[in-house]
Parts: sequence; structure tokens; C-alpha cells
Amino acid sequence: MSRRGTAKKKTAEFDPISCSRVVNMLVNRMMETRKKNHWLIKFSIEPRLDIEKKTKENPVSILRQAILRVTPRVGVKTRRGKNGKTYKVPVAIPLPQGILLAIRWLLEASRKRSGTSMTSQLSSELIDAASKKRGKAIRKKEETHKRAEASRSFAHFR
Repeated sequence: MSRRGTAKKKTAEFDPISCSRVVNMLVNRMMETRKKNHWLIKFSIEPRLDIEKKTKENPVSILRQAILRVTPRVGVKTRRGKNGKTYKVPVAIPLPQGILLAIRWLLEASRKRSGTSMTSQLSSELIDAASKKRGKAIRKKEETHKRAEASRSFAHFR
């Protein structure tokens, strides 16, 4: 525990093109070589055009809808009981942490998806998560909720 005080909460900045924090968070998670201008053009504009072609809807709203559908509400944390055993205890996940998990899961699922380029993989994963309610990211959320439901009997260890 630090004695200097509490850390300030960091809020994501707005994306210069779409004026959305969620898009900026997505681009920041995608960066591997830390060249933000390159990634912003490559993974912010190209998937947007691809989503517009396929769905005829606003791509930022599809991104938000996909993130809200993938965001987990309950997770599992490991706690130690009185007798030394470890238990998986269901814990509610705060919304900012859930959004970060959702973005991470969407990017991980789109990287594992088959396709010619990352832009097509990302756009198809976002469309599946937003409108069709399927995909690897949705499956990951459902697995997390099932794990929390299965360990509900250990909720008194919270």
C-alpha cells in the first residue's frame, strides 16, 4: 500500500476521427509497434468502411454494441479459506474493467479468426458479436458466467 495517496483514475482520450473513447481504447490495445498514426488509419478507418459495406449501419455504434454484448458482469477470483484451501469465488466486475476485458477478448478472437487481413477479421468479429450474438468473444463471456455460476456455493468466502 502506497502512503503517498491514491492514484488518479485515467480516462481514455477521444479518438480524433470518430470522437469516441471506445475507438481510442481499441486502437491503443491493438498497437504493437507503438506507431499510433499508422494503426489508427489501418485499424480504425478500414474496418469502419468494411462494417459500413456489410451492415449499412454506423460502425461506431456497432463497436459499442459488440463491446456491451461481450462485457462480462461476473467473474471468478481465487480466495484462500480458513483451512488453507483455495476457492474460486464469484465477484462482480466493475464496468470499466469489464469493457477492457471485452476489448481484449474481441481482439484475441479476431486474431484467431481465419481471414485475409486483420481488418476483415476484426470487422467480421465485431459484426458477429453485435448483431448475430455469436463468435469466440461471446463464447468466452458465456464461459466466464458459467464458471461464476458453478462456484456460486463459495460466495460466502467473499
